[in-house]
Amino acid sequence: MTTQRLNGLIRKLESGGIATLSFCPPTVESAIAFSTTQYDGIMIECEHQPWDPLTLRDAFQYLLNRRAIAASGSIAPTVTPIVRIPANGGEMSQWLAKQALDLGAYGIVWPHVSTVEQAQSAVAACRYPTKVSHPLHHPFGQRGDGPTNAARYWGLTQQEYYKKADVWPLNPEGEILAILMVEDLEGVSNLRDILKETPGIGAIMIGEGDLSQELGVPRQYNHPELLSAMAEIRAIGKQYNVPVAHPHVTSENAERVYNEGYRLLVCGPSRSYPALDKVRELAGVQPAA
Repeated sequence: MTTQRLNGLIRKLESGGIATLSFCPPTVESAIAFSTTQYDGIMIECEHQPWDPLTLRDAFQYLLNRRAIAASGSIAPTVTPIVRIPANGGEMSQWLAKQALDLGAYGIVWPHVSTVEQAQSAVAACRYPTKVSHPLHHPFGQRGDGPTNAARYWGLTQQEYYKKADVWPLNPEGEILAILMVEDLEGVSNLRDILKETPGIGAIMIGEGDLSQELGVPRQYNHPELLSAMAEIRAIGKQYNVPVAHPHVTSENAERVYNEGYRLLVCGPSRSYPALDKVRELAGVQPAA
């Protein structure tokens, strides 16, 4: 077994590809269902679901498919789990990220990040502290030290885990994705400063539902005002070479979303996976069986 790149979402982004994932309820049954899919990862949804670390821990375990891992020759999970936590960026609730990471999450999705201060707090929560002289010191890590369960889940010793438990792409060896959601006009107006002043952001995810509310066109996903705001976010992400994620990819909008240049596509979790199949077709990959 090798310890090459463990985070499948990072692996896909590093190669210049498009990463696919889906929302997943924090349940054992859902984790089992997703364990044999063709998604690169899943986003376990805890923003609008109850926060229960013990259930989250069990979902992580049941997501592992031992036959697939053995066949791959790597300890990397075949489907990479990241977690969307309940707190908005402005709440600075770093303890939620700490608990998810300590259970073994490979990334944290932070809802409603609107300022540089909030962005730096989010990234800092995903990092362990470093010396001032460390070349990757900023943002200064604020994650508490409790790696036992995460190292076990990743299949590493604690010292091996420390080397990999940092944010990508700031640390090229890092296996943790810090994904910040831009969901309001304040976040859009501050996005250039956020990306310029906050190294370590793995991706920006557009919260088109909340953004559409503020624009006065709730869930009118094809409304010109919403599409214009989303295009602005994409352009800023491209300017700073930060991938942008689309949160609601369906078989109907997959071709448009793909062509617009989103790098992470969150597909609908239908049991037939039509959106995923459409994305794989557009990418020239044989549709999932």
